[in-house]
Amino acid sequence: MVADTRDCAQCGTSFVPRREHARFCCVRCRAAWNREHLGDPAADASALVWSLAAMSETAGRLGQVPAWDRPRALAAIGEAVWWVTIVDATLVRHHLQAYDTVIASHTPERRELVEGTLAGLRFVRNRIGAEADPAELIEPGKPGLDAGGRRITRWTWKPAPDPAFASEPPRGRAWEMTRYRAYQAHLAGRTTGEVFDQAAAFLELAAAKAMPVADAAVRAAR
Repeated sequence: MVADTRDCAQCGTSFVPRREHARFCCVRCRAAWNREHLGDPAADASALVWSLAAMSETAGRLGQVPAWDRPRALAAIGEAVWWVTIVDATLVRHHLQAYDTVIASHTPERRELVEGTLAGLRFVRNRIGAEADPAELIEPGKPGLDAGGRRITRWTWKPAPDPAFASEPPRGRAWEMTRYRAYQAHLAGRTTGEVFDQAAAFLELAAAKAMPVADAAVRAAR
């Protein structure tokens, strides 16, 4: 693996990104680019609102899906993964300052756990998107008399085999290996309910931080 470097979209300086989708070498360049390429604030705010609502609704339904209906249960988990990663991407793309402020408010240990959990869920999204069987990553709970044993939120994430990189360019391989390691460290062995609760809790905090800024941008644009 070689260090991933790219050129800043604003000033052209080569830099090593901390996030896989980073486009700017510093906050100043990101702010300057945003001023020059200001999109529709109302559309940005709307995208956050509807994606957050979809994520909350989907995650909330997980506890209601019967564990005996395995195809439906795996589809529900896959849908929850999709919406969590959509909200995460929406916040990073349109509300990065609020996102980083909430991340910075966590202890280093908690921050590592949150960021690792979200990166691990991106690994799951990419595996499902590549038409892998979600059952490869999920260990169903053992049926029992207790209600918890019949809930898919008690199913656990399996350790994953090393990903194949046959058609990936070097940069793609590096980021996918980062996601894979995050999955192994922060998802494998944990329950689906615990992982989704943690990811959703952080994203809801970041969205709440972003909403006043988004509302102000909408008012200023009118």
